[in-house]
Amino acid sequence: MRTVISLGGSVLFGERSAETIEGHASAVERLVDSGHEVAVVVGGGSIAREFIEVGRDLGADEVRLDEIGIDITRVNARLMIEAIGELAHPWPATTYAEAGQALRHGDLPVLGGVAPAQTTDAVSAATAEYVRADLLVYATSVDGVYSGDPHEDATATRFEEIDIDELLEVIASIHMSAGSKSPVDLLAAKIIQRAKLPTIVMDGSDPVAIEQAVRSGAHDGTTVRIEGAPRPPAWDTDG
Repeated sequence: MRTVISLGGSVLFGERSAETIEGHASAVERLVDSGHEVAVVVGGGSIAREFIEVGRDLGADEVRLDEIGIDITRVNARLMIEAIGELAHPWPATTYAEAGQALRHGDLPVLGGVAPAQTTDAVSAATAEYVRADLLVYATSVDGVYSGDPHEDATATRFEEIDIDELLEVIASIHMSAGSKSPVDLLAAKIIQRAKLPTIVMDGSDPVAIEQAVRSGAHDGTTVRIEGAPRPPAWDTDG
């Protein structure tokens, strides 16, 4: 089975700990060793936001600020590659074609950002569409999709399952509130919709939980329902 795992920067690099990175790398390695094909996309986290704010104070425009963020995500990708070791493509893939080529050659591609105006949420969805992944997993700093931003709205409730059209509505409503953030952005959700990508949004702090979600579909996050989307094949056979 082919899976794209999107690891939020705040999950993987929040503490900038080698132990945290190695734990997630080990889970990915176990999946590959058991026959799964995996691509990983890593975010920028707080350090990217800090650099972007400094750049903004210095007068950089938004495209250049995006490029600064992309640079940080690719540094983070290099750390993940070091943790994964010889299974990984030796440098961060910078295009979807490069990621696809790495998979065809039996390597595990790790990506950061790809282009200005695209978050790593969107990069993850686009990568999954490009490589025809069976599953997309967003391992984030929240434990699923909520009816609102749980950091801003104490009454927000988590969905165990959500239809893709409802997800688009939820994302749009959250983005209307200044400072709020949804676990998946609007462009990513639209790519998921058009590609009919089976998708999970979950807490990414436990790498073993991510591994189990890929293997069996068992998780404590949110499953995105898409009419016509195939069931990931490993969920009927793996353990």
